Amino acid sequence: MRYSDLANFIDGKPSNPKTPRMERYSPVDGELLSTIPLSDAAELDKAVQAAKTASADWSQWTIKERAGIFFKYYGLLKEHAAEHADLFYHEMGKDPKETPLEVAKSIELTEFACAMPEVCTGDFEVVSRGVECHEERFPLGVVASISPFNFPHMVPHWTMPNALVLGNTMVIKPSREAPLTVLKIAELLKEAGLPDGVFNVVCGGREVVNAIVEHPDIQGITFVGSTKVAQMVYTKGCAKFKRVLALGSANNHLILLPDAHPEGSATNIAASYLGCAGQRCMSACVLVAVGEVDPIIAKLVEESKKYVPGVNLSAIVNPEAKASITGYIDRAEKEGFKLLLDGRKVTPPPGKEKGNYLGPTIIDHARPGSEIAVEENFGPVMTIVRVKTLDEAIEVANSSPYGNGGSIFTQSGRAAEIFCRRIQAGMVGVNVGVPVPREPFSFGGWKDSIFGGGDLTGRSSIGFWTKLKKISVKWNPDKPVNWMA
Repeated sequence: MRYSDLANFIDGKPSNPKTPRMERYSPVDGELLSTIPLSDAAELDKAVQAAKTASADWSQWTIKERAGIFFKYYGLLKEHAAEHADLFYHEMGKDPKETPLEVAKSIELTEFACAMPEVCTGDFEVVSRGVECHEERFPLGVVASISPFNFPHMVPHWTMPNALVLGNTMVIKPSREAPLTVLKIAELLKEAGLPDGVFNVVCGGREVVNAIVEHPDIQGITFVGSTKVAQMVYTKGCAKFKRVLALGSANNHLILLPDAHPEGSATNIAASYLGCAGQRCMSACVLVAVGEVDPIIAKLVEESKKYVPGVNLSAIVNPEAKASITGYIDRAEKEGFKLLLDGRKVTPPPGKEKGNYLGPTIIDHARPGSEIAVEENFGPVMTIVRVKTLDEAIEVANSSPYGNGGSIFTQSGRAAEIFCRRIQAGMVGVNVGVPVPREPFSFGGWKDSIFGGGDLTGRSSIGFWTKLKKISVKWNPDKPVNWMA
């Protein structure tokens, strides 16, 4: 076993509940990594009570003092970046060239939180003679975050730095597939001087999720995962009068026009659908090919062949996910769609024979509305739908129930303008395969890709993590009273 048995992290120290445990194997080579506690509602309550106790003091720190802790953490994170990247290479199976980039994004997210004293400032105005109004923001209290497996380092940093700098305390439930990384983050926060109880980690499955949704002392919840579970968390959380922001599935469409730059488009599209082996909510799922673009698609096929499973293409998180992705390909083939590349039969490199791998797969001439063109398969699979015009392409893209992201590849400014105005997605790119905004711009989609108001990161997150108080003051008793005073 590569690592020791895991414990939860509650009130600044390990906590071992007397509950069943599960084994976690590396998707890289099948090695046993560790065992993980499958915590229950009692363990979740223990974490919530620790967070509630810590909240009384932490919420009274000034925002500059709280940001100071995260400035120390920012330095430690940069110092330990390689160690963290190596950890979730084994845990998640992500390509070693991608893991440092994920930590770099976590560092950027932390940097934004450190700037919160300058970003989160309340308005002030003299609204009448001798009468002034101003705003102050206050934390919600105890909040919870439910994190997915695919970005075990970055996604916790979507929520944790901003939520804590703004004065909340947190309980986070990592994916059962990737708890090691989140526990390592908790250790580094403690080293940075974060008070005990401010950040707690509870490992587990559905029972912990249900306990989070039901717990009366949790005031806000964020979730990142599938739409099915996102809807459940949002619906049940709102029914308990909690503030909830839940991010769900995606089925991102790229539109390819004949005037697109051949090499640049092929490179970007391949990187979009093959990065993280397609296990990301911003991965390209459907390529809507407009008119005569076969030369560019031929280049895409050749570019995709450069991605070799276990060499520069990430592993699939577990055997169940691999079987699910393979099932989508099987059914697409049975429908008569053309496979330009078939990644179902791959031979991993020596030492990784027990890992979970699929190769690049390109399915051409898929029918709009077919399963492979509508559902998120979450694997290294690109589906091509053929249309004649840009209007048809946008119609195909907008028919998706999801609206996370979308991009167009073209050299026409007019076509790009039409696309950006009409596409129904929250994050949009022009000649960019993965249109994820950088801080301080926020991350968030539309339609069934998100449930709740606002976005998860950037300036938009401030409103989610805080309550706004408006204060009016009058210092002119000599002036007559009117409706403004």
